[in-house]
Amino acid sequence: MTATILVADDDAAIRTVLNQALTRAGYEVRITSNAATLWRWISAGEGDLVVTDVVMPDENAFDLLPRIKKARPELPVLVMSAQNTFMTAIKASEKGAYDYLPKPFDLTELIAIIGRALAEPKRKPARLDDDMQDGMPLVGRSAAMQEIYRVLARLMQTDLTLMITGESGTGKELVARALHDYGKRRNGPFVAINMAAIPRDLIESELFGHEKGAFTGAQNRSTGRFEQAEGGTLFLDEIGDMPMDAQTRLLRVLQQGEYTTVGGRTPIRTDVRIVAATNKDLKHLINQGLFREDLYYRLNVVPLRLPPLRDRAEDIPDLVRHFMQMAEKEGLDAKRFDNEALDLMKAYAWPGNVRELENLVRRLMALYPQDVITREIIEAELRSDMPDSPIDKMGARTGSLTIAQAVEENMRSYFASFGDGLPPPGLYDRVLTEMEYPLILAALTATRGNQIKAADLLGLNRNTLRKKIRELGVSVYRSSRSA
Repeated sequence: MTATILVADDDAAIRTVLNQALTRAGYEVRITSNAATLWRWISAGEGDLVVTDVVMPDENAFDLLPRIKKARPELPVLVMSAQNTFMTAIKASEKGAYDYLPKPFDLTELIAIIGRALAEPKRKPARLDDDMQDGMPLVGRSAAMQEIYRVLARLMQTDLTLMITGESGTGKELVARALHDYGKRRNGPFVAINMAAIPRDLIESELFGHEKGAFTGAQNRSTGRFEQAEGGTLFLDEIGDMPMDAQTRLLRVLQQGEYTTVGGRTPIRTDVRIVAATNKDLKHLINQGLFREDLYYRLNVVPLRLPPLRDRAEDIPDLVRHFMQMAEKEGLDAKRFDNEALDLMKAYAWPGNVRELENLVRRLMALYPQDVITREIIEAELRSDMPDSPIDKMGARTGSLTIAQAVEENMRSYFASFGDGLPPPGLYDRVLTEMEYPLILAALTATRGNQIKAADLLGLNRNTLRKKIRELGVSVYRSSRSA
């Protein structure tokens, strides 16, 4: 039998588009502009699936959803919203929606989701404490962030191991904390450990604890991070810096759910969710013999790559407002960024990503007495970070720079983003790895996706280039004229 889709949206244009698209896809469609009619249909037992906007003239869909799930718990509900925030995605999941789609949405994706929902019409609703719903742990409305919100919303009520990748400063720990704070383990501890910040010979003791006398200086028994995180989430940051011996121990935990302390003999059962993160190419480390391939696949159950800030520049105004509000709560005077200043910030490359942006906003709030932060102030600050790199009125760097000069300037800004501190160890390999992606992408773009020409341009074997495209996840530009 043909499935019936109930559609509720107060926008006539969206109702028309959905009606035409779903009808062409072979569904029967009933359209309404209000929640009252939608509820009448649902309570009468009509419809096999619901597609509804969040904000409607008579009722918010998040208020309607609990009634729908109580009356017809098997009915899949897809929620659409122009309020594209992390909390919208989380609320949709918490209230029992099958999925959440930010507006504007892709019709092909919507129809694919409807097909999956009708084939497996089940969704386990989460529970979210009321006092948590006002928070905004992640900020941004770009398409890249919307996909991250949707993935996190699906993972909240699972214990699947997550691998977060991305450049330094993109917010990997923030994502891990959000997954914990809004998931089913939120009443347990969140424990983080940075592998790059701990001496390599102490990592096993830090992770698993040690017994008295296990090594020189071990005068008492010490608990490890696994024991501290029991019942909660353990965040393993910079996992690529973990030594091989510790990797072997971690693999046993993931395989058997138990570990032994350093110097101990009795296995200890553990119940923690593992979230790992790295800014390194782990497959490259595997090829070098520096990371266990079996551990990689155990950790990489759900991969999540965070985009660099330069790839979601449209989020910068929202991020600036967020960081200003944080600074105001700490006692700094309120300020405003004019549009030209924001335009310049959106054109900047942000090698230090969101961390660099936050540092800049706090510095501006603290040091400048002006009520309005202007383009000239931003220009001066960015020049001070990169003194040899003048910025023209469109925010782009001017002048002819050699590749070496451009790298030097970006490294200056990268180091500056850490303030008085230093970047994590392993900078040499990290920089070389991160340079490969834009280099290969530029070559493929210049040759319109022709891999033979790109390999020749780069001086690489074609098979080597293909391997790197796969490993780095380079999106290949293709033209109808390319070979």
